[in-house]
Amino acid sequence: MNKSALIDFIKRYDFSFFGMCAAVFFIGVINLYSATHASDSAVLSNLYKSQLIWFGTSISVGIGVSFIKPTGLYRVSYIMYVLNLILLILVLLLGHIGMGAQRWLAIGPLKFQPSEMMKVTVVLALSRWFSTQRPDVPLTFKTLIIPAIIALIPSLLVVVQPDLGTGLLIILIFMVMVFYRQLKWKTFMIILAIGLVAGTITYEFGLKEYQKKRITTFIDPDLDAKGSGYNAIQSKIAIGSGQFFGKGFKKSSQASLSYLPENHTDFIFSIYNEEHGFFGSLVLVSLYVVLFFRFIWLSTAVIKIYDSLVPIGIMAILFWHTFVNMGMVMGLMPIVGLPLPFMSYGGSSLLMFGIACGMATSISNSKNLF
Repeated sequence: MNKSALIDFIKRYDFSFFGMCAAVFFIGVINLYSATHASDSAVLSNLYKSQLIWFGTSISVGIGVSFIKPTGLYRVSYIMYVLNLILLILVLLLGHIGMGAQRWLAIGPLKFQPSEMMKVTVVLALSRWFSTQRPDVPLTFKTLIIPAIIALIPSLLVVVQPDLGTGLLIILIFMVMVFYRQLKWKTFMIILAIGLVAGTITYEFGLKEYQKKRITTFIDPDLDAKGSGYNAIQSKIAIGSGQFFGKGFKKSSQASLSYLPENHTDFIFSIYNEEHGFFGSLVLVSLYVVLFFRFIWLSTAVIKIYDSLVPIGIMAILFWHTFVNMGMVMGLMPIVGLPLPFMSYGGSSLLMFGIACGMATSISNSKNLF
């Protein structure tokens, strides 16, 4: 490739998705270092180095995906979905057990969560299915049966691990894509009724005792202040003590004194709030909002239904991760194990987000590069 061709390529390649994700990650890895630097554990204090490696890997894989044409993504949508289902079944049979859950597959020293990639493959499968339906006809209950099965099967397999948060997230992704694709009000009311009945039955007979406690302590954390309500109370203390501008870099008492468990994963936003306050949080939330609207813009800028649905599905993944994680650490939602995109530590989630950004970039590049 000569110089002029390279310059032309750089001008036409859409760097916006990777750029915005890198901006959030830059804030995240600095915050991760701050949250773990005072730890007595050498493993915890070096997590930021692993995070940097995973991010480099994720971006590299994502860039590779960005050169796959949307037609290629369309062709492999069902194949990737089925392969991911097989991996979820293997997790239940051969998976590595950690922190009371069987969620990981181990390949030598590496462990990864197939449930993370399932979010993306569900988006691909649903996008392909919905693209076969007439776009000018609202969805009916009958036409929702197959896509509902596409979402429910992996959701149930994930809940069994148990990972209730990710299982519910897959359903939320499905709902966002359904509403974007247009839904009859009658169908919406039927789904709402089914959801209420299913939610009641699930709470009574499907949830484990510790999962029920998360809901009751969400309503009133003081019911078990030293047990299941402890994390929620400490998280709100951290956020409140940050006030407007925060305590400053590496000055989180919750992190340095180890008062807040899982402060490098589920509660990373609490540490960020304590150190950077409301102003810092406003900057971070603004970056997420810009990213969300970029996905929405892309969905309206393309012609094909499939190319429009995939960005909406990816946006739904990022939005619900962000909304639920921030909501739970502020005490506005029950505590579930959903990481904050590009902020929480985790290789599998970073890889999934990198691939998702690569898919969106591929669709954007299809307008002026392929």
